[in-house]
Amino acid sequence: MPDKENVVIVQPVGAIEQHGPHLPLVVDSAIATAVLGKALEKLDPSIPAYALPTLCYGKSNEHWHFPGTITLSATTMMTVLTEVAESIYRSGFRKLVLMNAHGGQPQLMEIVARDLHQKYADFMVFPLFTWSVPHTAGELFTPQEAEYGIHAGDAETSVLLAILPDQVKMSRAVKEYPGGLPENSVLSMEGKLPFAWVTRDLTQSGVLGDATIATKEKGEQVLETVSDGWVRTIEDVYKFQQPQIWKNT
Repeated sequence: MPDKENVVIVQPVGAIEQHGPHLPLVVDSAIATAVLGKALEKLDPSIPAYALPTLCYGKSNEHWHFPGTITLSATTMMTVLTEVAESIYRSGFRKLVLMNAHGGQPQLMEIVARDLHQKYADFMVFPLFTWSVPHTAGELFTPQEAEYGIHAGDAETSVLLAILPDQVKMSRAVKEYPGGLPENSVLSMEGKLPFAWVTRDLTQSGVLGDATIATKEKGEQVLETVSDGWVRTIEDVYKFQQPQIWKNT
């Protein structure tokens, strides 16, 4: 394989956890796999990028009060990611994207990425969230859903209707938003100043959002725009070079 140092290796990372009464357990893993697959189909074939098998188990202890959730500890999760990454490094690759689709573990990805680069100075590791690439999906959802629909709501249900429609039970879809959140406060669930929470603090059903308004059409639009964002991201990772210190002359 020529120019192995610039080949982009992508490790999709998801979770196995309860997503309300209407969705399967594999939501995050399925979304990561589907988005990356569509992005690689669109990617210019001259750019060498390859997907590793999706890591389906994640750190999901915020959901463990709901049946079906399987979780690794933070220590185990970080060890798995580190050992996978070191295997990639030993194979001669120097660019690894940790493509995380579960909101409960981005901090772990960042710690692992920093520690790997500190240990292997020529190893460029990118801890990226599936939904953080440039996209226009936010235009499809209400402001309330954009703020609070973070788990099994309109967005995730719509995407599952597009990729795994046989696994979605819309007759059991519910709408549930968290109550009792701080009002007129700088504190929020997942903003810049968050508070710690577990899912049962916020919902009885396991749903955070409005799954009843989800549609396959919205899901297909989400997949298109988010996968476009991943095409651009993979292109930028391929072109990325380790920053150099500017020396005064």
